[in-house]
Amino acid sequence: MNKNDSTSRYGPLIGAIDEGTNNARFLVFAADTAEVLTYHQVSISQSCPKEGWVEQDPLEILKAVRECLHQTVFNLRQLTIDPSDIVAVGITNQRETTVVWDSITGEPLYNAIGWMDMRTTATVDEILKKIRNKNKDYLKPLCGLPISPYFSALKLKWLLENVPRVREALDKKRCMFGTIDSWLIWNLTGGTNFGVHATDVTNASRTMLMNIATLKWDPTLLSFFNIPPEILPEIRSSSEIYGYIQDEVLSGVPISGCLGDQQSALIGQMCLQRGQAKNSYGTGCFLLYNTGTAIVDSSHGLLTTVAYQLGPEAPPIYALEGSVAIAGAVIQWLKDKLGLLSDIKESESLVEQIPNDNRVTFVPAFAGLYAPYWRKDAKSVICGITEDTNSTHIIKAALQAVCFQTRDILEAMKADTGLTLSKLLVDGTMTNNNLLMQMQADICGIPVVRPLMCETTALGVAIAAGTADGIRKWDVKVEVAVPNDTFLPSISEDERDILYSQWKMAVNRSLGWEPVTDTNDNTRSIHKVTAPGIFVISTILLIMIAKYHSML
Repeated sequence: MNKNDSTSRYGPLIGAIDEGTNNARFLVFAADTAEVLTYHQVSISQSCPKEGWVEQDPLEILKAVRECLHQTVFNLRQLTIDPSDIVAVGITNQRETTVVWDSITGEPLYNAIGWMDMRTTATVDEILKKIRNKNKDYLKPLCGLPISPYFSALKLKWLLENVPRVREALDKKRCMFGTIDSWLIWNLTGGTNFGVHATDVTNASRTMLMNIATLKWDPTLLSFFNIPPEILPEIRSSSEIYGYIQDEVLSGVPISGCLGDQQSALIGQMCLQRGQAKNSYGTGCFLLYNTGTAIVDSSHGLLTTVAYQLGPEAPPIYALEGSVAIAGAVIQWLKDKLGLLSDIKESESLVEQIPNDNRVTFVPAFAGLYAPYWRKDAKSVICGITEDTNSTHIIKAALQAVCFQTRDILEAMKADTGLTLSKLLVDGTMTNNNLLMQMQADICGIPVVRPLMCETTALGVAIAAGTADGIRKWDVKVEVAVPNDTFLPSISEDERDILYSQWKMAVNRSLGWEPVTDTNDNTRSIHKVTAPGIFVISTILLIMIAKYHSML
């Protein structure tokens, strides 16, 4: 049967692999209605072998994706839907996370280094010392990104310089590099048996190795980071047939869409016109603003990135992005590390019980501060604790921190573009928290719009896959309104300004905890060792006291 034909009562179906930081999913959409027919999800673990290191097992990720494919196909059969009605599959993924593997054996040469990983901080310091004025934006004209541990080039450089297996594979011409999308595409299209080694423009734009204008690997950037070009995947558009699935389940189905998760959510929210923006709330928080075909250089700490390219001949569409490292991750930390929550979902009901005059401020800089500050020397601080503070105040401050960081980015976007958003479109797991969404509207002073269809990230890549040449089963209707819930601001401008100024003071307190030391100086700064140690210990003691008081 021709995979592009369908006799399903739902019409043609499009599959979407959504591989995130904490789980992998496979969803099946009806192309005619954008309805999710079924899905399956598998959790993925992380390891932190050293402070600031974040790793994942590439084989666990691949196994989880395959399990999702198998179980979702089983679900379709249980619903008496023929899996052969799936005419295309798209892949959306956590960005920047870096994988290297052996082209002959297919085995990973090291764990995947996660996007939040900070092990290359010292490498960044060494690089910046060689640049005039230690300008972290030195490469932005080429790649749109500041020099930061966040991006793949630094992670790949570390692997090449510190892992003997990687160097040996490189010497034998057996080393392959990719972000998670490349790892999945290569394996699903055959792996060692002529698997396709490719990525799309959105994922490539997060490596610091792709020229933002030409959409090709840039020789200057490769030379700067000392990256051999032969290990890199081919860069393609976000919507075209990459290859065909070779696994037993869904064998022969084309993979025809590929997008980084945040760019996929932008499409899923139908932000396809210049001036539209969305904010995604998950482990981190990511606000993308569509700038159309214009490459806008931010002077206020935002990233210039590729939003999408829907076909090899289509023009690339660009975006300004504000990235926040820690959003949902801080609530998970309160639960797992401090025991302030028994379940993440209870944060909403607990915080609703306390007055609105909370003056505790929490800056969750576990991975430094991303946009618009880009300060890797920042550390987490909790300010404003009094004898009346209890654990619920800390939880509320953590939720507010997500909203304040979003306002930071909106302020930067306004400064860069001269435009003020009339509303903020939102998506992601944290948006199920109604209190958080109301806080966001209050702190930013604009309506927050949450779509009733919450699978916008998977939807975006399903659209990309379904509109590809050779598929053409998805009709994109930009003008169609998406059903939504809207949260309106409920506090005064004065209250909003007081809260935000308090946040800015707390951010200043968080900076400078890890000053760069001279490599020729074997002594360590007393400030680096003593001050944060005393502060962190005293803060944790106060939090535990607060928890005790809340139980009385």
